[in-house]
Amino acid sequence: MSVHGPLGATQSGAFELRAPALETGVSSSSRTRLGILGLSGLLITGLLISISAAGTDSLLPETVRPVPNWLAGPFGNTGLDLHVAGAIAVLGLMFGCYAIVVHTADRLPARMVLTCIAALYALVLLAPPLISTDVFSYQAYGRMLALYGANPYLQGPHVILLDPLYPLIGAKWVATPTAYGPVFTALSYVFAPLSIAASVFAYKAIAAVASLATVAVVWNTARLRGTNPVRSAALVGLNPLIVVYGVGGGHNDLLMLALLVAGVALVFQHRERAGASLMVLATGVKLTAGLFLPFALAGAGGRLARSRRRDILIGAAATATVIAAVGFAAFGRGLLHLPATVLHSQREGDWHSIPGFIGERLGLGVFSHVVALMLAALFAGTFCWLLRRVWRGELDWIDGAGWATVVLLLTASSFLPWYVAWLLPLAALATDRRLWRTAIVMTGVVQVIQMLGYIPHSVSMPGL
Repeated sequence: MSVHGPLGATQSGAFELRAPALETGVSSSSRTRLGILGLSGLLITGLLISISAAGTDSLLPETVRPVPNWLAGPFGNTGLDLHVAGAIAVLGLMFGCYAIVVHTADRLPARMVLTCIAALYALVLLAPPLISTDVFSYQAYGRMLALYGANPYLQGPHVILLDPLYPLIGAKWVATPTAYGPVFTALSYVFAPLSIAASVFAYKAIAAVASLATVAVVWNTARLRGTNPVRSAALVGLNPLIVVYGVGGGHNDLLMLALLVAGVALVFQHRERAGASLMVLATGVKLTAGLFLPFALAGAGGRLARSRRRDILIGAAATATVIAAVGFAAFGRGLLHLPATVLHSQREGDWHSIPGFIGERLGLGVFSHVVALMLAALFAGTFCWLLRRVWRGELDWIDGAGWATVVLLLTASSFLPWYVAWLLPLAALATDRRLWRTAIVMTGVVQVIQMLGYIPHSVSMPGL
């Protein structure tokens, strides 16, 4: 071994040391250009979706095809129709650009990524409501109580048959009581006096602001956890299922996530009472958020474990008491029907779920009660196993909650594309890199399943 130069160097070592450095620089430059190309693709596809949605049936809720002028938004007169093939191509390209940006995010300027997120949200905010009829159901449950005195936890929107909103509600939900928590239902009550168009914009604006808040919290928490904040922000904020379905459809899942992620961040910073309070408040928007509190409780170990867990329980109990008191005051004992409504929706199943899609393609039908029970048992067993590992200090609690969410999404008998949003902030903050890769794969799989639904049933495709 020579002592005249660094390990591995030869007499021409100066050149050989510069060559790898040059190659690294070229590779870094290529990754940066590729990432910028991905961001450009996201903006172009987002713009195409927004300006063509009013004329493209595949991008509109089923009940507003064709969309009325008063709901079409400022892009309503473009006359652009992507048709089924065009919509599939644009959404597929959007996902490809998203995957590229996430994988190259460590080489991208933070301001560029954050600006792209804000621009995409602004574009879909100006578009008509996208894909889902849920935003009309939100309005219906609020109007039922505010204008007609009907309890949304006991009856479905069919009781307001003569209301101008009724024809816009999805057929599956007209006889179904609300499956949302009392916090969100009370918010719907506040928006009840608004016109249909103004209410749609309000729910979309809430979704956009909530998602931006989630990105901000994820960014800050990622820095504290030592993960790349740009990649974390890109994974959440640029996800097509959040942009198009979540913000574009005005879904309350994003409001739930903003509260939940803020709670997770506070617990991580050892502010257990405030964090647990926000996590329970998120459950008041949608019950799904309640699955994550046990992981925070199990993960509160260390020298002050007993004190931290006590603070989590105090914060959670205090907020749950307030929500229950206000909920029963507003909705009476009808609130007790909420868990049964949620379970009923899950038991029905649908082909959008991954098991349901597989079953339908194999000719086995969507679901049987036996299969639903088996999937529920699989999730419960995995959930308890992950929780035990977190309690014993074998697994980070945010990672554990993330993997539990993966299993929940894989076994859910009733599933909608924007549910993938539940996983994204946890994957973005995880110490296990496999989680964010899993989140990207799940986004792609769910996007493909959704796009196959755009194809008319009369059109057959080989192998499908």
